[in-house]
Amino acid sequence: MIATKIFLTKGVGVHKDKLASFELALRDAGVEKCNLVTVSSILPPNCKIIPKDEGVKILKAGQITFCVLARNETNEPNRLISSSIGLATPKDANNYGYLSEHHAFGEKGEKSGEYAEDLAATMLATTLGISFDSNLAWEEREQAYKASGQIFKTLNISQSAEGNKEGLWTSVVALAVFLE
Repeated sequence: MIATKIFLTKGVGVHKDKLASFELALRDAGVEKCNLVTVSSILPPNCKIIPKDEGVKILKAGQITFCVLARNETNEPNRLISSSIGLATPKDANNYGYLSEHHAFGEKGEKSGEYAEDLAATMLATTLGISFDSNLAWEEREQAYKASGQIFKTLNISQSAEGNKEGLWTSVVALAVFLE
């Protein structure tokens, strides 16, 4: 199977049981009815990014569904957790792009998302032979990547949450879901 479509989604769940918390996060993300199979980081050539609500409508109960999954959880009250997916697409849609996942403690969604986006863009840039200074801040590298004319778009989706104050399990997920 080579995916022709992809959508990004995220969710959060809280429950006394760790597994149920994860299930609730998947429900919040709209993918709970699928049998998820995690894969690594390649965005297929010519794979179209579609809106979440359009993608969720295509899913069927029990379907084997390939995805890149970022997952984090805690039962520590007030502990900040995040999960993010980064995506980088090449200007030439006939080339492949990259996805990355990042799971962090103590990071808000924005910071976690920028890190995941940076990671995906860096992997794509090295594949395309774009020269850059890895010591530069993400914003400066992002400009260099885009100025090269070879990277079309970078984006991310992130979910962060603070651990439940009563010590219930809190789960966060971010996913890139592949569709045929």
